[in-house]
Amino acid sequence: MISAFFIFNQKGEVLISRLYRTDLKRSIADVFRIQVVSNSDVRSPIITLGSTSFFHVRINNLYIVAVTKCNANAALVFEFCYRFISIAKSYFGKVDEEAVKNNFVLIYELVDEICDFGYPQNSEADTLKSYITTESVMSTNIAPEESSRITVQATGATSWRRGDVKYKKNEAFVDVVENVNLSMSAKGTTLRADVDGHIQMRAYLSGTPECKFGLNDKLVIDKNERGTADAVELDDCRFHQCVRLNEFDSTRTISFIPPDGEFELMRYRATSNVKLPLKVIPSVTEIGTTQVQYVVTIKTNFSNKLSATNVILKIPTPLNTTSVDCKVASGKAKYVPAENVVIWKIPRIQGGQEVTFSAHAALTSTTTRQVWARPPIDVDFQVLMFTASGLIVRFLKVFEKSNYQSIKWVRYLTKASGSYQIRF
Repeated sequence: MISAFFIFNQKGEVLISRLYRTDLKRSIADVFRIQVVSNSDVRSPIITLGSTSFFHVRINNLYIVAVTKCNANAALVFEFCYRFISIAKSYFGKVDEEAVKNNFVLIYELVDEICDFGYPQNSEADTLKSYITTESVMSTNIAPEESSRITVQATGATSWRRGDVKYKKNEAFVDVVENVNLSMSAKGTTLRADVDGHIQMRAYLSGTPECKFGLNDKLVIDKNERGTADAVELDDCRFHQCVRLNEFDSTRTISFIPPDGEFELMRYRATSNVKLPLKVIPSVTEIGTTQVQYVVTIKTNFSNKLSATNVILKIPTPLNTTSVDCKVASGKAKYVPAENVVIWKIPRIQGGQEVTFSAHAALTSTTTRQVWARPPIDVDFQVLMFTASGLIVRFLKVFEKSNYQSIKWVRYLTKASGSYQIRF
């Protein structure tokens, strides 16, 4: 599996070094520095030199590197690297060079604990915090009963949760967040439309509760079952380790004992039956060589009880534009010469509403006329209580042996940021 783990800064200096196996030497770090850090042409996160493979992830000018000499599962190695980053953030916040230098003793403890002889082990931050503390004094003078409880948590069936959690007010918050990706052609045909979604949960529940979480009745994941009318079709799903997958396969019910606090319950992707929240109809006409006329209309595709907020359109202009006269009935539009775009900001668009932008761009004459490439219009927005995939939470139930009452909250958010593009 993983033979070595390194953290490099942007100069190629080794900040953290741990060899898990004897098939590599410490000098392997020099190979990575020469071949990757010093080589600006390298873009792939995996570099194989001979029989040695380097897997690296960049964060805040740091290289998190895992090295292996065997044919390791690449997805598993990258998951290990991202888990390490997540654990480091939970311990000391921002992961940068200064934080690594200030916490190198703690980091060595962590990399030794989460990986044994190159095989990833327990990587739940809550469990690790029980027996790996920032102050070594606390870990040596630990009480016997505390030590026993930690052992049960680290080796038991629910390593992600302690059994003695108590809250005065028992609450569970569920956020279904979807990022819509769209590429629309100039003729109005959809070139690409898909949804990257995740269900984020914050559980402030006492004891060891059993949660049941129901999704749409018509939820299709198996490719052989595609084509069902009004069905929500998901291409792939990834669950937190606390989820019992056998129950999900049979009843589409997510049954789990939640970790304490915030965690990602599920991540999914949808490429069919995507409901686009906003429809943008652009009309851009070049008048000779001195003017460009714009008429851009936005139509909402959701109920009038909902609204899109923080809507921002970036409408490209030719490189030789001198000024743009904008007219909008809703929001504010401003020409930004440095970016060669007109930025149209609309604070809120109600469902069923239609808003229009019109403008005249004046162009300066040039000796050699260059064909305008017409980059796509970028649209950013947020729509609360709407899902582009159609995924809904049918119910959320909490069962605990003390039968306490719990408050459940469910929120939906569909958004786009730099990935919703319309050509013209």
